[in-house]
Amino acid sequence: MSDSYVIEVSSQTAGIVVRDIRGYQFFAASHRFDALEGRIFRNAREAERAARRLASGETMEMAS
Repeated sequence: MSDSYVIEVSSQTAGIVVRDIRGYQFFAASHRFDALEGRIFRNAREAERAARRLASGETMEMAS
């Protein structure tokens, strides 16, 4: 299992997630994904789904 992943949405880099003891922390690659900056996800797939939702215009809950 890798310690970091690049998250892409529609061929645009949304950010990277880096594994730590709490899960995978998101680091935004563009302002479009700033709402996810610093959020912790259980896995990289969960972070990717959140980035896709954000790109489609859904609002993000602050619970992580």
